[in-house]
Amino acid sequence: MSVLNRTTLWVVTGIVLLGLAVTAFAPGLRLVVIVAQVGFLLVHGARRYGWRGIGVFVVAGLVISNILENLSIQTGFPFGHYHYTGDGKIFQVPWFIGPAYLATGYLAWIVATVLLDEVRRRSPWLITIGTPVIGAFAMTAWDLAFDPTASTIKQAWIWEDGGGFFGVPLINYLGWTFTVYLFMQVFALYLHYRGPEPQRQQERSASDSQAVLLYAATTLGYFTVLINGEHTTVTDATGATWQTADIYQTSALLAIYGMVFLALLSLLRIAQRRSAPAA
Repeated sequence: MSVLNRTTLWVVTGIVLLGLAVTAFAPGLRLVVIVAQVGFLLVHGARRYGWRGIGVFVVAGLVISNILENLSIQTGFPFGHYHYTGDGKIFQVPWFIGPAYLATGYLAWIVATVLLDEVRRRSPWLITIGTPVIGAFAMTAWDLAFDPTASTIKQAWIWEDGGGFFGVPLINYLGWTFTVYLFMQVFALYLHYRGPEPQRQQERSASDSQAVLLYAATTLGYFTVLINGEHTTVTDATGATWQTADIYQTSALLAIYGMVFLALLSLLRIAQRRSAPAA
């Protein structure tokens, strides 16, 4: 990777890190940060997989997520029965949901490649299938901490039948894992049959670190709201009442022992790989 490309990626990484830190205190800027995160995805992904490759990731993520979200709103499969509030929708799903899937989904994908392996042309099927599975769980770890605040407290979407996890049903998380696995598996199959040749280990370690740091940084908002969030009660669509303080604390705990743990494990794995040649 040229010095210019490395510098560009670190500049974009720094901008997104700053944006995530700012939105932890000013959530109203979240849409701007989603756009910046998509910019990181395109710059980082094009350097790693080529424009055609990252285009496959983007199209698969946008199309599959939107189809299954609209399907669930109509039928309850695969996420359960819910509906979005607000305007600016593509069919029945807000426009920014797709980019949000891509932004965090790409970071989760890179975490999966660190923990298992990169999917390359003619990779073993264990890697070609296993990496999307890990990526789907890494992505769902984000939603596990995010969904109760966004839905039950902020009511950006409404779970019509409620749910045992602070108003969110179990099927939502199963649906997330299924949906993310599908679009990541499409991407993995593309890489298996038509993907680029792998990067040198030193180049890959640097780009891995950028994505893993951003994955960890998406948890910042869970901790600021734990300190600054209003402690009151909220009621879901079924009339069940929940304490916001309990939701904030649970989200922070899930972030620490879910996403932060996966990020720490990934960084240790990167360090281990970098030290292997010297050893």
